[in-house]
Amino acid sequence: MLDDFLIRATLAGIGVALAAAPLGCFVVWRRMAYFGDATAHAAILGVALALAFNLSIFIGVLTVSILMATLVTRLSGRGFAMDTLLGVMAHASLAIGLVAVSFLSGVRVDLMAFLFGDILAVGVSDLAVIWGGAAAVIALISWRWDALLIATMSPELARAGGLDPEREQLVLSVTLAIVVAVALKVVGVILITALLIIPAAAARPLARTPEAMALIAALIASLAAIGGLQMSLWADTPAGPSIVTVAFCIFIASLIAASWRRSRR
Repeated sequence: MLDDFLIRATLAGIGVALAAAPLGCFVVWRRMAYFGDATAHAAILGVALALAFNLSIFIGVLTVSILMATLVTRLSGRGFAMDTLLGVMAHASLAIGLVAVSFLSGVRVDLMAFLFGDILAVGVSDLAVIWGGAAAVIALISWRWDALLIATMSPELARAGGLDPEREQLVLSVTLAIVVAVALKVVGVILITALLIIPAAAARPLARTPEAMALIAALIASLAAIGGLQMSLWADTPAGPSIVTVAFCIFIASLIAASWRRSRR
């Protein structure tokens, strides 16, 4: 079964969709899109370090992404506006990563695969990493769901209830780093944030509860992964961008459906 590259690609897309969808809801609720960009852009630096020290790409990307997310979390509110800090860190880490890759001698690096994904080249070992990471993300968010929701709605209410909003922010940061590491192969650095945000944004008008929004977002992201792969095969388009394009089409359809439903009331 896993000898078929299309089946492996589909399983990889669904795995990343299930990991990204619930986290994407928190990214939308907390308006953390630029935070996701900063973490994703740091992935290229992780790739360069992994290749330089002959480590697993996943380990290199995960380590650098966690460091980036933790650093931004700790530095925010200390003399710099969050958007300024994220802009500096995102673009600097991407530029440093690209420069570091250029210094690697004797190593052939396909930057396009890292920037835009190479889901059709996913192997069995990649599947194990993707689904292992997805399981870790789902378990972590399920474990902290109530606390994350309260901290997202009102940090003051969270503190009154004995919760530490900064700790919950750190949980989200670590989870985001895991998603970046597992999604790198599927949609690449440039489009990871799109896969986080678009399914969640499409689910928002259709859901009445946070839990329903997370489930609908997971369904939309999975449909986008499957539809994007089919589009890639039929139209000979890049797989990663095709997945995001299908997700955007579903987003437009959800807006139209929500508008029609409001007009019927």
